[in-house]
Amino acid sequence: MKALPVYKRIVLKLSGEALQGKQSHGIDQAVLVSIARQIKEIRDLHVDVAIVLGGGNIFRGQENIASRGLDMDRSVADYMGMLATVIDGLALQDVLEKMNMPTRVMTAIEMQRIAEPYIRRRAIRHLEKGRIVIFVAGTGNPYFTTDTAAALRAMEINADAILKATKVDGVYSADPLKVKNAKKFERLKYIDVLKKGLKVMDATAVSLCMDNKLPIVVFNLNKEGNIRRVVLGKKIGTVVR
Repeated sequence: MKALPVYKRIVLKLSGEALQGKQSHGIDQAVLVSIARQIKEIRDLHVDVAIVLGGGNIFRGQENIASRGLDMDRSVADYMGMLATVIDGLALQDVLEKMNMPTRVMTAIEMQRIAEPYIRRRAIRHLEKGRIVIFVAGTGNPYFTTDTAAALRAMEINADAILKATKVDGVYSADPLKVKNAKKFERLKYIDVLKKGLKVMDATAVSLCMDNKLPIVVFNLNKEGNIRRVVLGKKIGTVVR
């Protein structure tokens, strides 16, 4: 019997760092191709796919002010980070369309030459027509992360879950790459994520998901086929409910 997806419409949250692969910055073409292949697998299951991208592989707002010693207003840095997500979105769109997947890039900051302005009803219509929608420029406002943008867009398009792609296979009590005995959680409650300060998504995003009962699935993007496994309800990663 053919396996059926447990989610009909998802928001895939990709960090900018996920796109850079093993490089110190920028975009790794091989990673883009791998992500596109995995997205095609779930599109073949007739799952509606929306994607929210970060821009940390190019410029990450407040963190770059501190790490690079920039004398810059936080708002300016955040807008620069939003523009970085547009670059990532266009790169992903190019690879997806080369694999014959129709896409639309929708931006919270209008730039008519390269992307559509974000309009909720139009985004839903694109999904209904089988197009992959790539949301860029975060929420369009400084002081809000792309995690919060993912939660907000997921509510607006009536998604069934947020799939948060990371470099590790779930949520741990500490960074498993640094702490050998870090404990992995298979399931978590929203309130536990907030109380324990676990780095799933930022507190605003988790609170939004909690208020609207939207599941978050955290999983390892680097293992090909994992997006499909999550969509089919396989027990991988960590589920926050």
